[in-house]
Amino acid sequence: MRKIGIIGLGHVGAAVAYTLVTKGIADELVLIDKSDQIVQAEKLDLEDTQAGLVTHTQITTQDYTQLRDAAIVIMAAGDISIFSDGKNNRQAELKITSRIAEEAAPKIMASGFDGILLDITNPCDVVTTYLQRLTGLPQQQVFGTGTVLDTMRMRRAVAGELQVSLQDIQGYNLGEHGESQFTAWSTITVATRPIKEVLAQHNTDITALEKTIRSRAWQIISGKGFTSYGIAAAAVTVVQAIFSDAHITLPVSSWNAEHQLYIGQPTLIGRAGVLSTVDATLSAEEQQAFNNSATYIQQNLDSLAASQLQ
Repeated sequence: MRKIGIIGLGHVGAAVAYTLVTKGIADELVLIDKSDQIVQAEKLDLEDTQAGLVTHTQITTQDYTQLRDAAIVIMAAGDISIFSDGKNNRQAELKITSRIAEEAAPKIMASGFDGILLDITNPCDVVTTYLQRLTGLPQQQVFGTGTVLDTMRMRRAVAGELQVSLQDIQGYNLGEHGESQFTAWSTITVATRPIKEVLAQHNTDITALEKTIRSRAWQIISGKGFTSYGIAAAAVTVVQAIFSDAHITLPVSSWNAEHQLYIGQPTLIGRAGVLSTVDATLSAEEQQAFNNSATYIQQNLDSLAASQLQ
């Protein structure tokens, strides 16, 4: 039984649920949200959707005990009000989402859940680290979407710049899913050719291209107030990798033993969750960017710990 729980039925959680249902990926969904009205409406809408499908997904709502035999629980709760001024107030975001994690984690574990906990809730790396601490689940069973979406945006931008297929672009964006993430150009190839060699032939301004990649989210947020489809696709990609035991390398937010926190890094994903992390041969400049990103995540974790002492 491919059973998935989704906690948080806002724009992102709803988009994930819709994708899982329409692609026939989940046999059973457990939908949980702070609003009974919203979760019931989403259930009804998804049931109507299935009238036009050849697959079936059983949907239950507002029952944490149903998570006991879920293969995957997706944490997608948040509060889009943090974008009300057009900027992401990371401290305000963490204050809200850390409380959500504190409320949800005991209920998840009380159900007897022992599957994979996939975090989308932001700040992704901080909340993923916090959720692992709160649940006590093994580190390989807890991870976040990390820089999967950032990598998707990078591949789209590079393919558009070079007018080639997305499938020809391989490589990663790494680090925090946030402002300190970076494009690891040394990992990127275009049909096996090093990216910098190809971009040089096209007289591409790499600095401008990276800025385009990094600003993509804010372009979307400034237009509709949130992002949803891209991150939903990233989460579903991870879900499919788990269910199919794909042994695929994705830049999820996984446990980094050196920095003792979760961060976006190349990670081998299969049915058991994180199978291993994969060493990326980074340039000295990129390694420093990765370390800086880890430091930023740690600072947010430290601020969370400090706020709990007040």
